[in-house]
Amino acid sequence: DTLPYSIRVLFESSVRNCDGFFVKETDAMNILDWKTKQNHVEVPFCPARVVLQDFTGIPAMVDFAAMREAVRNAGGDPVKVNPACPTDLTVDHSLQIDFSKCLGLCCSHGELPCVGHSPGAQPRRAPRPGSPCSWTAGKDLPVLKEAQGSGGFNCGFAGRGSGPFSAQIENAPILCPFHLQPVPEPETVLKNQEMEFGRNRERLQFFKWSSKVFENISIIPPETGMAHQVNLEYLSRVVFDVKDFLYPDSVVGTDSHTTMVNGLGILGWGVGGIEAEAVMLGMPLSLTLPEVVGCELTGTVGPFATSIDIVLSITKHLRQADVAGKFVEFFGSGVSQLSVADRTTIANMCPEYGAILSFFPVDNVTLKHLKHAGFDKAKLEVTEAYLKAVKLFRNYESSSREPEYSQVVQISLSSIMPYVSGPKRSQDRVAVNNMKSDFQACLNEKSGVKGFQIAAEKQNDIVPVQYEGNEYKLSHGCVVIAAVISCTNNCNPSVMLAAGLLAKKAVEAGLVVKPYIRTSLSPGSGMVTHYLSSSGVLPYLSKLGFEVVGYGCSTCVGNTAPLPEAIRNAIKQGDIIACGVLSGTKNFEGRLCDCVRANYLASPPLVVAYAIAGTVRIDFDTEPLGTGFNGKSIYLRDIWPSRQELHAVEEECVISSMFKELKEKMEKGNKRWNLLEAPESTLFPWDSKSTYIRCPSFFDKLAKEAAAPAAVENAHVLLFLGDSVTTDHISPAGSIARSSAAAKYLSSKGLTPREFNSYGARRGNDAVMTRGTFANIKLLNKFIGKPAPKTVHFPSGQTLDVFEAAELYQKEGIPVIILAGKKYGLGSSRDWAAKGPFLLGVKAVLAESYEKVHRSQLIGIGIAPLQFRPGENPSSLGLTGREQFSILFPPDLSPRMTLDIKTSTGKVFSVIALFENHMEITLYKSGGSLNFVARRFL
Repeated sequence: DTLPYSIRVLFESSVRNCDGFFVKETDAMNILDWKTKQNHVEVPFCPARVVLQDFTGIPAMVDFAAMREAVRNAGGDPVKVNPACPTDLTVDHSLQIDFSKCLGLCCSHGELPCVGHSPGAQPRRAPRPGSPCSWTAGKDLPVLKEAQGSGGFNCGFAGRGSGPFSAQIENAPILCPFHLQPVPEPETVLKNQEMEFGRNRERLQFFKWSSKVFENISIIPPETGMAHQVNLEYLSRVVFDVKDFLYPDSVVGTDSHTTMVNGLGILGWGVGGIEAEAVMLGMPLSLTLPEVVGCELTGTVGPFATSIDIVLSITKHLRQADVAGKFVEFFGSGVSQLSVADRTTIANMCPEYGAILSFFPVDNVTLKHLKHAGFDKAKLEVTEAYLKAVKLFRNYESSSREPEYSQVVQISLSSIMPYVSGPKRSQDRVAVNNMKSDFQACLNEKSGVKGFQIAAEKQNDIVPVQYEGNEYKLSHGCVVIAAVISCTNNCNPSVMLAAGLLAKKAVEAGLVVKPYIRTSLSPGSGMVTHYLSSSGVLPYLSKLGFEVVGYGCSTCVGNTAPLPEAIRNAIKQGDIIACGVLSGTKNFEGRLCDCVRANYLASPPLVVAYAIAGTVRIDFDTEPLGTGFNGKSIYLRDIWPSRQELHAVEEECVISSMFKELKEKMEKGNKRWNLLEAPESTLFPWDSKSTYIRCPSFFDKLAKEAAAPAAVENAHVLLFLGDSVTTDHISPAGSIARSSAAAKYLSSKGLTPREFNSYGARRGNDAVMTRGTFANIKLLNKFIGKPAPKTVHFPSGQTLDVFEAAELYQKEGIPVIILAGKKYGLGSSRDWAAKGPFLLGVKAVLAESYEKVHRSQLIGIGIAPLQFRPGENPSSLGLTGREQFSILFPPDLSPRMTLDIKTSTGKVFSVIALFENHMEITLYKSGGSLNFVARRFL
């Protein structure tokens, strides 16, 4: 009764899966004795299922295919190589924005064209609202499915915003705001979908082959939604019911936002592809029995604070509370005032404050949400009865005592004000009413985590630029990218509807967005488009340039379309600090675009507001957003929707039918996916000419017995890095630069730059990904002294691309290591951030500290994570990085063992071998988890 609810889930799993081998009775007893054993023992955890997204999912499935081949070659039965637990792979990270703002305007009433009214067609007199619309389906705009059995469409709606749209039109059509006439999916969506299927055909065929030949694999096709969003809206069970045997739903996923499901009372967190593969093959995760931080929420959310404000405020508090590597569990009177959408939004940000997960136990609010989401009455009754029986249901109305926590952090929701976050890190929050002065301070500050060091006399520089026949003026703080995208907020209708209602009021007031600003709207799923459409706000977002570009991670993972050349040139010419504003979770410098140096995370309505203002150097309280009709100054307060308005629209539009429609869409798939052909052979027929799918070399030395780890002798330092090196720095996910080693490789295969695609799309090709390792243009290697994907090859003294230097070292038989500072491997879970360095020949990383998931990934691939002793670093030890290093791993290697490192200069110093348990040591000695698992089939 005193255990935290999240620990109760671990305890139930250990009892249910106790087999005396992977899970022992002592493990269950240790969890039961959590209060005294936390942080002192390792415990196994067997998740109920695995969720993969395609960026990390394709290398996982390629590894499975390669493992089948390796097992066959070593005399085993390849058919036995299958996931041991339900595994869902969502193809969601391959969307790129090739087209935006493609739709023309309906000349007669200045809005989006209705079905059959082609862009550029002759103006027609606008019928009265609610009157029949006689326009017929034209050839310029594709119609997804004709309604009412004819070429024409008849608008039968009596008024604006009344009721959900016709179920006969697929993919959530827009409603014309003047007729409530269904219009086709925006041309941008269809064009981007076509491009996605064209450039990713090989990958998609491989996924389809996987769905046919592997047991326990389900593929969610493109244009359905993001992995974490689909996981929340469709895949989550809350309670598993397998042949009348009940147990709690739990999940690990290769998406860092897997923690989103914690808001539904489902224990889950993000892992690397390597750990996910181990779980898929029946191995438990091993984790140190964690501390659990109780986060007590009190008070009431203010009228102007959105879910994003709550998220960023809690992020700041929990970062300050040092919850890294711990569980966070929410309780208190404030929790019952948060909807499930609010909870999932908060839980989704937990990787940003370093916690393993952020857990909201199931309560009455959860059950009401599940009812609206389509759970039938019998399922709900069983779920509630089971969770109460095993003490996993929280009742805030009862007088029962709260669980005991390792520590308690108190947060008053009443004190939360609107914030943005940036310009370079998500933890650097800025109150909206201080934004103008804070940006000015950033211009003044020295270059670093916030500063840009712009000379005082240049801070008010203005660069004129001609664009589409008009002159515009760019200055420091100008907004050039504004993206309402997926991640934390698209699961929450209130913030997306707030953006739509703000856009509606802005358009009605006569406000516009400058045409050079790269605007986009990338919903998390069709459900989001559904409620934006049925509420009547989607056309107004589109009018301001926020047009639906597709369903998938786009701007958030660096897949933004290039800025107009004239704008890029002006920014570079004037050394302008241009800004991007997005409603995502990642704003690392250079992630959106190499010429956009300041990036702010904001709620969707604030993204729209800053796009209208065209600058972040604005005080919303005293300065207008712009000039409306009749020259009237329009302030943000004039168009900001009230909470009452939001609640009214949300009640009307966010209904159970949306979840029902989404489920039907996922189960039916889409036409392109259904018609896609794929082989059905037990082994995948590798194509030697393919630049997307290659059989990787991880199993080349697979043998029944693992060799002991060899000593690292006279290793050179491949890279000498500083603090906060992210997985983006190590393994970029965005577009492939034309001058990069990966581009040279693809060019040698006959591809043009337009065909390069992104690193994320080519994660099934080890040749591309190895060349892309450390290819980020913002990588700061101390050997080079400026941001560049370069290093020094010391035997020759040449400055080379990182891949070229590593290739030379391997040809010379010289091992390499990496020196780094604090928080190495920060950011999204990304298995190629470990696989890439491994294939470059990296034997060990020596850092001051690590991001937890990345540390485990290094071990999982066979790289030793070494840590400087407290208070020591390369500077204090007098290391230049130009020395050669020798490291001996003893046969009796133990967790956190101290090892001696000798350098070529005669210096000897001690480091910590950062293995947390004996399972990690076993995996390392086996050459990583892939080889460890493969040997089980031999």
